[in-house]
Amino acid sequence: MQGKEEDVSLGANKFPERQPIGTAAQSEEKDYKEPPAAPLYEPGELRSWSFYRAGIAEFVATFLFLYITILTVMGVVSSNNRCKTVGIQGIAWAFGGMIFALVYCTAGISGGHINPAVTFGLFLARKLSLTRALYYMVMQCLGAICGAGVVKGFKKGIYMANNGGTNTVSPGYSKGDGLGAEIVGTFVLVYTVLSATDAKRNARDSHVPILAPLPIGFAVFLVHLATIPITGTGINPARSLGAAIIYNRSHAWDDQWIFWVGPFIGAALASIYHQVVIRAIPFKSRR
Repeated sequence: MQGKEEDVSLGANKFPERQPIGTAAQSEEKDYKEPPAAPLYEPGELRSWSFYRAGIAEFVATFLFLYITILTVMGVVSSNNRCKTVGIQGIAWAFGGMIFALVYCTAGISGGHINPAVTFGLFLARKLSLTRALYYMVMQCLGAICGAGVVKGFKKGIYMANNGGTNTVSPGYSKGDGLGAEIVGTFVLVYTVLSATDAKRNARDSHVPILAPLPIGFAVFLVHLATIPITGTGINPARSLGAAIIYNRSHAWDDQWIFWVGPFIGAALASIYHQVVIRAIPFKSRR
């Protein structure tokens, strides 16, 4: 009997009881340590191929994003019967689905921003340097211009007859309404990005498999459902700029400032909220 008791004791130590689900169940080895903030300027980046490769990835991703989404918009608005098209829901799915696919493809190379507002929010959260942030924004805008340009090349008549997929404040809404919609919509997007890519969450809750591009793409889908009737949904300055440049009619520029100011304010608010309230990082640094 004594030998059996020893075997049971050995087995209990060798195969301990399964830990309960939850952050408290994680061992000390998995405790999260806050990574250092990205420097404002990192000269070494400019001599690294990975830096330029990331910019190219942002260019291509934003190009593909504009190409697919603007083509979808053109297919809907040019039809004389919306029942024959994918409708507003289909447009929202096109935007959300493309973000899901493109973030999944480019996250390991550039982070999969595909949006100057997202880049700005992550910069404020000190996730990347100012050099990289500015580089990403330029490449995103260039990619958006090229993407919209290809759509115009395929469907020039339809494109010019249907406002080129540009973002404007819809009749019946004020500029203040449009600005508010862009601020709140971008807040939802950037807040989701910061939460889904939070390294602390991955470290402490690693037992919960989370595919970051999925909630990000779903957030884009939901925001489009809510704000397409108001502004056509910008929440992405590169997307709004690319369509406006290729369409290039005076009324396309009347509200362009809304689609830059709104997203950048929304991104800043989301970054501050996530860092101060959700993560309480400023308070941790005082300890």
